[in-house]
Amino acid sequence: MKLVVIIPAYNEAKTIATVINKIPRDLAGVDQVEVVVINDGSTDQTAKLAQEAGAVVVSLKQNQGVGGAFTVGMKEALRRKANVIVNIDADGQFNPQDISKLASPILQGKADFVTCSRFKEKDLVPKMPALKKFGNKLMVKIINFITKQKFTDVSCGFRAYSQEAAMRLNLFGVFTYTQESFIDLAKKGLVMKEVPCKVRGVREHGKSRVANNLFTYGWKTTAIIVRALRDYKPLKFFGAIGSVIFLMGVAIITFVFVHWCQTGGTSPYQSLIIVGAVALILGFLLWILALVADMLGRQRNIQEEVLYYQKKRLYER
Repeated sequence: MKLVVIIPAYNEAKTIATVINKIPRDLAGVDQVEVVVINDGSTDQTAKLAQEAGAVVVSLKQNQGVGGAFTVGMKEALRRKANVIVNIDADGQFNPQDISKLASPILQGKADFVTCSRFKEKDLVPKMPALKKFGNKLMVKIINFITKQKFTDVSCGFRAYSQEAAMRLNLFGVFTYTQESFIDLAKKGLVMKEVPCKVRGVREHGKSRVANNLFTYGWKTTAIIVRALRDYKPLKFFGAIGSVIFLMGVAIITFVFVHWCQTGGTSPYQSLIIVGAVALILGFLLWILALVADMLGRQRNIQEEVLYYQKKRLYER
């Protein structure tokens, strides 16, 4: 049983060695622990210090963002025949000793994906800006609505994946991967659990490259979620938009018709007839698009299944 810890890192020279050294090498049910640092185009001594601390370093030629570095890390862990993969940040906000808490449900066969929750227990809620807390709660509500599950933290990067979950996971977000992972794995029916952990709310050194600007983070994260929703539930996505526009058209045409019945004319609302007609046509076309997108979604499911078996043949040798 092999556990691989992946650490995406960008200019984390002040903390990377400490994080690596604190990672437990003796875990119940695990025969081998390996640490892989994804050096995401760092310009400081991150790669050198990580290597000196005993980690395997995979250096990217240029910065690819947290999501891109995470994807590279997952592929590298699978290539190294990992049975369990744990992702932890390089900034020191998470306690590496909690790796056993995340890995345990997977080792026991009770879960495929386990994530650290900063908000599951009130006593463990970290100190952080009120706006950041609000953003986290909003993201939780959105992801819970999409996945029909009850999570308390969907933005924490401290997580564990079974080999099965890692092979099933297909992400497209480069900026971040945290929320998209929930949508992707929930759609594929994998068992997901949360484990409460004590986490430092604010970095000791530097600034977060994901949540440094909360408005930028919210905008980019929302874009990733919307695209994921479009890909995973295309019939509902386009159908809902089409229905709203079509009903607007019906309402406008109905309003003009009632006015005509009462007055015998359409003045001064003639222009609304065109607006209503356009809304009806656009809504109908979006319904057609929803059906086409749903058909393409089925093709995507087939392609992902084929990709899954290709990964099994590649990584399980």
